[in-house]
Amino acid sequence: MEVSKVKSEATRKLVLSGILIAIATVLGTFSIPILGAKASPIQHLINVISGVTLGPVYGLLCAFVSSLLRNILGTGSILAFPGSMVGVLLAGLLYKKFKKVELAVIGEVVGTGIIGALLAYPLAAFVLGREVALFVYIVPFSLSSIVGSLIAYIILKIKVIREFLLK
Repeated sequence: MEVSKVKSEATRKLVLSGILIAIATVLGTFSIPILGAKASPIQHLINVISGVTLGPVYGLLCAFVSSLLRNILGTGSILAFPGSMVGVLLAGLLYKKFKKVELAVIGEVVGTGIIGALLAYPLAAFVLGREVALFVYIVPFSLSSIVGSLIAYIILKIKVIREFLLK
């Protein structure tokens, strides 16, 4: 690949990363009540979009930076780190290997809803000092990731948007 194309691709990824991080940070507190739980779907929407459009590494960095910013601003929790980072990594890896948005959605839901929820347990129990059950975060993390991932799926299936994001 010639140098100008490499620089152009790196610039595109940095700009899109900044936009996605800003959206996740600003809209990260938005929530929807579902079955007695609060689903906060924006980070999961961003995870699927960044995993598909930027790949697993840039997606992981986006999740880390947006979680860090939300924690610094006081609008997030330390529990945002394991959920968002594992979800986007799995979404990005599955999309990179199979080029199917559906698998990125499944990766986000499994990565955040199950693996991230289980990784949140030690943070809650030992770092935050909360007495919680091992599986307590699976339902709320899963609900949020399902809602956000489905919205991302719809967005990515709109041909004009997908072509713009994947240029």
